[in-house]
Amino acid sequence: MSACKFDTIVVGSGVGGLTAAAALAKCGHRVLVLEQHFQLGGLTQIFRRGKYTFSTGLHYVGGLGEAPGSENQFGRMLHCLTEGRLGFAALGSPYDIVRLPGFEFGIEAPRAAYIDRLKATFPNEAGAIDRYFAACDDAQKASMALFAAKAAPTPIALVLRWFNAKRLLRVLGATTADMVRGIRDARLAALLTARWGDYGIPPAQSPFAIHALVTASYFSGAYYPVGGPARFAEALGETVRAAGGELRTCATVSEIRVAGGRVAGVRLADGEAIDAPVVVSAMGAHNTIAALPVDVSPEWRRDVESLKSGLSYVSLYLGFRGDIRAYGATAANVWVYESNDIGRVWERPADEDAPSLFVSFPSLKDPAHQDPEHHTAEVVALCCWEPFAAWSGIASGHRPEDYEATKAWIGENLLAQFKRHFPRLASLIDFHEISTPLTQESFVKADQGAMYGLEMSAERITQRALRLRTPIPGLLLAGQDAASPGIQGAFMGGFMGAASIEPSLWKWML
Repeated sequence: MSACKFDTIVVGSGVGGLTAAAALAKCGHRVLVLEQHFQLGGLTQIFRRGKYTFSTGLHYVGGLGEAPGSENQFGRMLHCLTEGRLGFAALGSPYDIVRLPGFEFGIEAPRAAYIDRLKATFPNEAGAIDRYFAACDDAQKASMALFAAKAAPTPIALVLRWFNAKRLLRVLGATTADMVRGIRDARLAALLTARWGDYGIPPAQSPFAIHALVTASYFSGAYYPVGGPARFAEALGETVRAAGGELRTCATVSEIRVAGGRVAGVRLADGEAIDAPVVVSAMGAHNTIAALPVDVSPEWRRDVESLKSGLSYVSLYLGFRGDIRAYGATAANVWVYESNDIGRVWERPADEDAPSLFVSFPSLKDPAHQDPEHHTAEVVALCCWEPFAAWSGIASGHRPEDYEATKAWIGENLLAQFKRHFPRLASLIDFHEISTPLTQESFVKADQGAMYGLEMSAERITQRALRLRTPIPGLLLAGQDAASPGIQGAFMGGFMGAASIEPSLWKWML
């Protein structure tokens, strides 16, 4: 390939990478997207088993307001980047249901309806409920200021940090558990923090700023992409191609090349060298470090390597034959807790039940699903990486018998656990399969199979080394590790990475 055929190389085709690529393509850049897997999309990719279609990571999307489209920032930016090719359907209200032992609560939209229902259920906690939502507002603003500082040039970043110093100190020093400690009713405290799976770190460790940022994104409602999660890659990829860019699958980047103190391009696993003056890495911060020459920016490397990867997960994929609506399933997600200890992590998947389950019925969320007799569920249980670490790096199909036996036991036990909580659906189950943290490691190259990349700890969000612009001229980060967790976080991490290259894009955020 001739030198500098492309203005920018984007490594990784998840939402963050494709957003960066599409935004730059809109500005006239010739972009090459390189994806190591045979399918684009990262954790928005899908797989099929007979009549059943499953998604691998996207279960719902927030941040789109009460009517997705041009009315709010995220919706407006998505609409512009995809030229309206990506539509969303509301999950309705409630969109999340939290089940604690002996107690169930449906979380409604918009925010006012949620607050009213909380106060009706917990009338003696009305003041605490108001204080919680006020604290969320304050923490959300602080989080947005912090991530804006990570995207801005250093002088502007310093001003943003100074201007927001008091607010940042107030919210970054508090965990999510700290902020609900004064609530007398334990059920309310658990309910307000139960959805920590949306950002992947339990209440006792998670900064309240991250809890507020992610939770508040759903205050106006929750949505699902019409046509399924794969529509993200299709719609954003079409924007890249229309501008003359290219998207290549089965293209593993083994090295980010550096010459003369700046980025020179990449080298693929097959030895092919591709030149470009700019590389946007959306393959995760740890994978980015691993792809760089070992002598490049050693202090920055140490700072990034010091950050932990977050929790991984096991997924149980279920296919149903029959109308699951008639047996109680809805478009709402169900957060099931086995005890009131909602912050407990699944540490020993091979010999204990999952402490909690997140259950999604995607075929009921997508209006494009037109088969009334075949439906799907995705059951997610967050877990530690360590029980699977011994088999890390072994390709699927070549793992030893002890792994396969462990995986089978976990799958059957998780299936039995689902049946206990959804007994009316048990007789309709026609198919089941599970994925483990090794699946995430293998197919999306997630370090330690992490669902949200780096752990969303206070150390991670305040680490100044973790900025969109790296110390290496021409190398930028994008995606969740560059911003915040989830689809919206990955999107903003990709868009701000593109805006750091093409400043005209900043006006899209106004």
